[in-house]
Amino acid sequence: MGRRRKSRGRAVDGVFLLNKPSGISSNSALQQVRRIYGAAKAGHTGALDPLATGMLPICLGEATKFSQHLLDSDKRYITTAKLGIRTDSSDADGAVVEEKPVPEGLTASKIDEILQSQFSGEIEQVPSMFSALKHQGQPLYKLARKGIEVEVKPRRVMIHQIKLLALRADEVDIEVFCSKGTYIRSIVEDLGHILGCGAHVSMLHRLDVGAFTADRMMSLDELRALLPDNEDETEQKSIQMELDKLLLPAWAAVDNLPAVSLDDQQTHLILHGQSVAHKEFADGRLVRLFGVSGQVGSERFLGVAEVIDDHLKPKRLICTEADQ
Repeated sequence: MGRRRKSRGRAVDGVFLLNKPSGISSNSALQQVRRIYGAAKAGHTGALDPLATGMLPICLGEATKFSQHLLDSDKRYITTAKLGIRTDSSDADGAVVEEKPVPEGLTASKIDEILQSQFSGEIEQVPSMFSALKHQGQPLYKLARKGIEVEVKPRRVMIHQIKLLALRADEVDIEVFCSKGTYIRSIVEDLGHILGCGAHVSMLHRLDVGAFTADRMMSLDELRALLPDNEDETEQKSIQMELDKLLLPAWAAVDNLPAVSLDDQQTHLILHGQSVAHKEFADGRLVRLFGVSGQVGSERFLGVAEVIDDHLKPKRLICTEADQ
């Protein structure tokens, strides 16, 4: 008789907004949330360095199918630049490679002038060798730790807003609202270069990801505090229900897309991979689809479709006809 397969977890769908602590990787944080929920499937949407804290959306179950939309969304950060010290990784986790005095008479207005003139709008930046950007399938940070240098091409990113929050003797607090792919460490390193004294990131906190804002986050400690102290099955089920209430729906990652409700026949066609006529939106528009759920007066999220030639063509679905 063959070995019995162990259960890989339960089918739970939704998005948990984690306030990631400093000192652990994004994957470690993801696995801790996954274990707490007992989820069969989980993924995060844009890694934060171990040093960094803040918003890390964790997608569970069917929500993982739409995580790319969060990866592509704008982000908001606050960071502290430590002036006068450069490190090999451009952050506090790296080794010091150079120290220089901070220019005398440095003022908040001077810093703000540099931020607005050099780091606002569309800018070009070179990602750090200690970033997660890949070269021939290998993350740059792994190559950097082996002492391997490769050419990293500049990339263009959009800084929607950048502002000075505070200036101390050798520290600058900055808030950055930017497009995907922006490296805050590169901004800080470039600022240090312009000032002539060097700089590195001593603190980095992500506030917002797309429409997800900082006030909706929860920490691992807050999540663990909800777990039962004993093995009572009834209590465990009750806590499980409370945990699930903390999740945003699976479609939260695409909440910015317009919603389209389908009737019985349209739902049937979409779930069989067929297109349905729809003339409300222009070609290329992505929309959220909701269809009948089998319960009177209720709808079910079906997935995302793209408008092509006045038809809705299913692009990413979370269920099949068999689920209805």
